[in-house]
Amino acid sequence: MTVAARLAARDDTRLPIRMARSRRAAVSGAADVGMRTQDFDAWLAGRRRAHRFVVDRVPLTKIEGWSFERDSGNLVHRSGRFFSVEGLHAVIDGFEWQQPIIVQPEVGILGILAKEFDGVLHFLMQAKMEPGNPGMLQLSPTVQATYSNYTGVHRGAEVRYLEHFIESGRGRVLADVLQSEHGSWFLCKTNRNMIIETFDEVAAGADFCWLTLGQIGRLMHRDNVVNMDARSVLACAPTAPTEAAAVHSDTDMLSWFTNERARHDVRVRRIPLAEVNDWVRTDQDIRHVGDRYFRVGGVRVEAGSREVTSWMQPLFEPVGIGLCAFLIRRFSGVPHLLVSARAEGGLLDTVELGPTVQCIPDNYAHLPAAEQPRFLDTVRHAGAHRIRYAALHSDEGGRFFNAVSRYLLVEAGETEAGAEPPAGFAWVTPGQLNSLARHGHYLNMQTRTLLAIVGLLNGPL
Repeated sequence: MTVAARLAARDDTRLPIRMARSRRAAVSGAADVGMRTQDFDAWLAGRRRAHRFVVDRVPLTKIEGWSFERDSGNLVHRSGRFFSVEGLHAVIDGFEWQQPIIVQPEVGILGILAKEFDGVLHFLMQAKMEPGNPGMLQLSPTVQATYSNYTGVHRGAEVRYLEHFIESGRGRVLADVLQSEHGSWFLCKTNRNMIIETFDEVAAGADFCWLTLGQIGRLMHRDNVVNMDARSVLACAPTAPTEAAAVHSDTDMLSWFTNERARHDVRVRRIPLAEVNDWVRTDQDIRHVGDRYFRVGGVRVEAGSREVTSWMQPLFEPVGIGLCAFLIRRFSGVPHLLVSARAEGGLLDTVELGPTVQCIPDNYAHLPAAEQPRFLDTVRHAGAHRIRYAALHSDEGGRFFNAVSRYLLVEAGETEAGAEPPAGFAWVTPGQLNSLARHGHYLNMQTRTLLAIVGLLNGPL
């Protein structure tokens, strides 16, 4: 006798409603469990005082546990794990260059634990120290760990709450998707972005707190408070509304994106770091001969709240402040964002959807206006009345040092951005982007940050 299969609904239609309810809860959390928004600053300051955090620069040749390989010149850890700094040779549509790049083939876990209190979803967030972050301590996912970390290569303490994300059946999956890291500085790096709703009683540890989406959204308006990994995970949640119509149907939008992936000629290969052209290595760091793009330097770290309390490592440091922005237009009353199809040397699938503008402007200051990124001047010269959102957010503080970008949402008219954008750009709705975020390698890291911002805005876009 056969047993009939138990069918499940293909989609959880209640989840967007529950997310919206959590997004509206912007003032305080559940009684005796959640944190009041007005108490957050004192709590975060208390976590800073509770631990010793020290980050000092050290010469690359003095970082304990790391060395340059004799033949390749690659910068590697003595364990053979964590990551290495190697060379990349890239050719994209005929433009050729070489650079250092981070090689870290492991898939890390970025996981946020969710639980409903008083009928409202709350999310367990961590005050986590990363050596490269401004202020060092930022709001992070419940679990933020590389494979080497959570399998104990660092010989440190166990990662708290990890079991909720690696043991099946511990809760309801709200989001689970592989997403890319920065395609300019990582080679094919992927993290597992997860949101798991638990039905267990879970106490928040001293460095953790339960917050609603509305509270996190308010904190997202402040500079360098919510870290990159938290923004990436939140972008994968169904927070953006599903619009009834768009400039392009979902099928047409996917067809446009597939064509963008097909039309770009992207060829990359790893090369020894010692053979990279136009970069120089000193005892202190590795830098471009024109002192542009980024530098690779070393740091010594003390962090009382981490699984390992002291270590040394290399970090990538960009040479200026980045700029990431979406232009916004309404078509027949429906808000649309102008995305760009970005081909980057380190992406797994050659092209992902980026913001309208994504660059470090200082890298282009020496070029004539015609050779600078499209729409850069439009964003930089936007009046205050056209800026719907502006804040500084830092990138991955575990690999990058003071890597900060200004994130903007800027209203545009027909003059600044027409209904028929130039090649490589397309108008899409937040809902269309949100649906793509449920699948891997469609949206790059910068777009996911802006999508998280859009999804957690107070009021309509």
